[in-house]
Amino acid sequence: MAAPYRELDNPFQDPAVVEHRPSSQYATLDVYNPFDNLGVPPPYHEPSAQPAAPPPAAAPPPAKKLSPTEPKNYGSYGTQESTTAAATADLLRRQEELNRKAEELDRRERELQNAALSGGAVRQNNWPPLPSFCPVKPCFYQDIGVDIPQDFQKTVSIMYYLWLVSAGTLLLNFLACLALFCVNGNEGSAFGMSILWVILFTPCSFVCWYRPLYKAFRSDSSFNFFVFFFIYFVQDVVYVLEAVGIPGWGFSGWVTALSALKQGYTAVSVIMIIVALLLTATATMGIIMLKRIHSIYRRTGASFQKAQEEFAAGVFSNPAVRTAAGNVAAGAAQNAFKP
Repeated sequence: MAAPYRELDNPFQDPAVVEHRPSSQYATLDVYNPFDNLGVPPPYHEPSAQPAAPPPAAAPPPAKKLSPTEPKNYGSYGTQESTTAAATADLLRRQEELNRKAEELDRRERELQNAALSGGAVRQNNWPPLPSFCPVKPCFYQDIGVDIPQDFQKTVSIMYYLWLVSAGTLLLNFLACLALFCVNGNEGSAFGMSILWVILFTPCSFVCWYRPLYKAFRSDSSFNFFVFFFIYFVQDVVYVLEAVGIPGWGFSGWVTALSALKQGYTAVSVIMIIVALLLTATATMGIIMLKRIHSIYRRTGASFQKAQEEFAAGVFSNPAVRTAAGNVAAGAAQNAFKP
């Protein structure tokens, strides 16, 4: 009786434990070796004869529908930046055109106002700008912003400043010749000639070539263009002679300045070298502007025949010329009928 009792008390003889003892149908820990480097998992169950089918491919997500308020993407960041830059440049160009048109309208409005004033009263001269207490009154009327078209205002202004520089250079040339005369009494003729150049060239250059240029651009006059080209060519030749500085001619050019430096008049030679530099710059700028104005003249459609027609119309429209021609014709007729 003791043995059966011990078997019943043995927990390893329980049918539930006996059922799960190692057998050929179940894998145990003794069968599985994790260090065999085969990577084969323990056979928990019999492998199936057919390989498992791959899982079905996931369906693509539905396309995102843009809301009406959501902005669309029209390109990359670089494309959008270039488009913005092009739009900004186009706006700036249009703004410049509007500003130019506004200036042109303003100029035309001032022209109409001046024309209205000139219908009832003559425009008062404003050049040279002299004070009111001066007994000498201005001789010319000049307003580049009103009289000259906008495309040619810069050219006329440059020529006006060039005339001012040439006048100031002649005055400085007079001072340099005076200094040379003070240290060398034999230079009296050069000093006298420098006075003549200041008195003669300053007003004559304004009347003879600057005013014809002003009138030519103001009224598109071929005759005034021809007058300007002829006189200003001679003026450029004089500028070159002034820059050379021939001794005894009253010009403090390079030859005179170097001669004074060679004689030991250092201070005087420094002033003369400055004058020579200004004369050289004036001569160079004069040649450049002469070529530039000639190119503008060729684009305006002016011609020598048109200049002749303008000259003839201007001569015959002059009351003094008509009166003189009438008197000459009447005298010729009377002489013809006399026996």
